[in-house]
Amino acid sequence: MYAVLKQRILTAIVLLALLVPAVLATNPLGFVVLTALLMGAGGWEWARLNGLAALASFGTAALCAGLCGALWVSGVAASALPWVWFLAGAAWVGLALWLLRAGAAAWVLQPVLLRWLGGVALLCAAWLALVQARLVGVDFLFSVLLLVWVADVAAYFSGRALCGRFFSQKLAPRISPGKTWEGVAGAMVGVLCMAFVWRALGTAGLATGGSLYSRLGSVSPFFLAVSVVFLTTMGVVGDLLESLFKRAAGVKDSGVLLPGHGGVLDRIDALLPVLPLALLLCTL
Repeated sequence: MYAVLKQRILTAIVLLALLVPAVLATNPLGFVVLTALLMGAGGWEWARLNGLAALASFGTAALCAGLCGALWVSGVAASALPWVWFLAGAAWVGLALWLLRAGAAAWVLQPVLLRWLGGVALLCAAWLALVQARLVGVDFLFSVLLLVWVADVAAYFSGRALCGRFFSQKLAPRISPGKTWEGVAGAMVGVLCMAFVWRALGTAGLATGGSLYSRLGSVSPFFLAVSVVFLTTMGVVGDLLESLFKRAAGVKDSGVLLPGHGGVLDRIDALLPVLPLALLLCTL
């Protein structure tokens, strides 16, 4: 147990040492390259989850990273892309409504090519949203990332502390037996508190006004609350769907690229739907 914890901590330190300077740098090129490589690694894991051979998996990694680079060089990544956010968001909502009811058995019946293409498209859409969030501002990017991270931490501790006290059934026992409704409730409360405190600090001039919460709250507090609950829900959906994909593939982790953490997709599963949907809500 302690060896795994040590691995997780060391891996997290290395990742932060790479990510934080890239995010804070004035020139976004380092961030673009780092995140393109990250999506390439995610593409490799996605190909493996769908049963592709090693050569095809490396080709998928190169394709994902190459597409990200092409989107940046062509200027597409810096353009207004509301239709991309809408299509990606609709795809995630549709997948959730279908697969969380039908289960892993329905997923494996779909053509491999269709599954592969869908995954590559959603990875690239998430990368576009990630880069655009960075171009909007560092505070905006971190506010989106923290929504997912705070939800994850709050869900973990509330789930452990309150498991079974309010709900007799687990959230999705056939997909991810460890997830609880108490954890989801804790995630909602934690993210709502963070969002309104961050917005209040921005209004008082104690924090920058460019965060996701300031932008959503400029419409109304109600819109902010509904948007945050929706984004948190979709983060949970991303986590559950990735668990379903792993269950369909018969594996515990999406990969072994991050010692102590599993694979890249295990770390970014909740971010994949949240990033484009956050951009979509701000566009609306």
